[in-house]
Amino acid sequence: MIIAAATAVFAAGVGVALRANAALPATPTGWSLAWSDDFNGSANTLPSSANWIFDTGYSYPGGPANWGTGEIQQYTNSTQNVSLDGAGNLRITPIRTSSGGWTSARIETVRSNFKPPAGGVLRIEGRIQMPNVTGAAAAGYWPAFWALGSPYRGNYQNWPGVGEFDVMENVNGLNQVWGVLHCGVNPGGPCNETNGLGASRACPNSACQGNFHTYRFEWDASVSPQMLRWYVDGVQFHSVSQTQIGSYWSQMTDHSGYFLLLNVAMGGGFPNGVAGSATPTGATASGVPMLVDYVAVYTRAGSTTPTSAAPTTGSSGGGTGAYATIQAEAFNAQSGVVVETTTDTGGGQNLGYLANGDWVRYDNVDFGATPARQFSARVASGAAGGISGLVEVRLDSLSNAPIGSFAIANTGGWQSWRTVPANIAATTGRHTVFLRFASGQPADFVNLNWFTFGH
Repeated sequence: MIIAAATAVFAAGVGVALRANAALPATPTGWSLAWSDDFNGSANTLPSSANWIFDTGYSYPGGPANWGTGEIQQYTNSTQNVSLDGAGNLRITPIRTSSGGWTSARIETVRSNFKPPAGGVLRIEGRIQMPNVTGAAAAGYWPAFWALGSPYRGNYQNWPGVGEFDVMENVNGLNQVWGVLHCGVNPGGPCNETNGLGASRACPNSACQGNFHTYRFEWDASVSPQMLRWYVDGVQFHSVSQTQIGSYWSQMTDHSGYFLLLNVAMGGGFPNGVAGSATPTGATASGVPMLVDYVAVYTRAGSTTPTSAAPTTGSSGGGTGAYATIQAEAFNAQSGVVVETTTDTGGGQNLGYLANGDWVRYDNVDFGATPARQFSARVASGAAGGISGLVEVRLDSLSNAPIGSFAIANTGGWQSWRTVPANIAATTGRHTVFLRFASGQPADFVNLNWFTFGH
C-alpha cells in the first residue's frame, strides 16, 4: 500500500450496483486457473483458513509500526470486521470503537508463490465493490487488493526491494482506482519511493463506490523486456516495463513469488496526502464494508524464449535514443503525474493534469556525438483562460538550469493535440533527462503524449 500525494479526481459515473456472482466466472480462454476463492459460505463466518492468514494488531511482530503506512486501525479476526455475507461475498468492515479508535481486517493468502511460469504470464484478478461511502463520511477509508513479495514474510525490513503490486487502491471515497508498483529502494530509486510508479482512472461506466468492478494485474514474462499491466473492467490504465526498473528487476522477480492481500485501512499517508489533513475525522462513517465477490489467479504458459516486446522508447547502444519518439509514460521516476488513455493518433497513454512543479525523469538518454539542438513534444491543454506554463528540459539534475523550454496554453481541449518545437543548448553524450512543468498559477495546464530531440 502506498503513501502518495494527491492526484486529479475524476468525475463519478452513474450506474446501478451489481450483485455478486453465484460462482467463479469461467476461466478465460487461453488461461489456466492456478488458485481462487469465491467466498461462498454461511453468513457471519470467517473465510477459509486453508486459503487465508488473518493479520491482527497494529503491525507484524517486529515489523514497522502502523503497518509501515501510518494507518491507525487495529486489525482483528472478529467476524464483525471480516466475514462472509452469505451471498457469495467477503465483507471487510471498518468499525469505530466506543473509545473513538478503529478496528478493521487484513487477510493474506497462505500461498506465497504466485508468479508467471517460465516464458508465460501471471494474472491476478478480483471482483470488488469498494466501500459505498463518499464525501466527508469517507475520509480515511483505504481499501486495497495487492500483492507482496514472499521474502517479506518474517523479515519486514526488505520492502520495497522484494516488490509490491497494488492491483486496486482507493482512498477517501473518490471515484478512482490506483494501480501502483513499489520496488527498489526507499526513498527514491526506480520506483520513486515512497510514492511508487502509479497511475489512476475513474471506474468505467459506473462509480467505484457501490458497484462491483473487476480489477486485474498481469505480469507478462512472455515478452522481452517483461511488462507489468493494470486493468479495470478489462480497460488497461497503467503499465511498467522491465527497462524502467533496471537492475532492481531481478530483486523483485527472482524469489519464489508473491502472496495476495485484501484489507481496508483507516487513515495513513495515502488518504492523508490526498485529503491534505489527518484522517479519519469525526465525520467519517463507521461500518461501511468492502465486498469481494472472488479472487482468482490465472497463468498462461509460454515459450521459454520470450518474444520482443514493442518498445516504449527508441533505444540506442543500451540506452534510450534521443532521436526516437520517447513515450511520456515510459518514465523512470515522476512526481505529480497521472497516466491516462489518450485519443491522440496511435493510441496508447499520455501524462495528464500536469501543473507547476510536476516532473518526469528518463534515464540514460543517448544524444550521440552530433549535438542535438531541438526538442519537440506532443502536448494538449484544456486550461482555462489566463492559465499557461512552460515545458522545460533539464539534464542530470532538477536543480540544473533548463537547456530549453516552450510555453503552452489552451489548445482547444485536454485531448486536442499539437506538436510544439523548441530550441535547446547543444547536447551530446548520455544524460538523465528531466521534463519539468512550470507555471505561475497552481492549476493544471498541460498533457504530454511523447517527445523527441533533433539536430
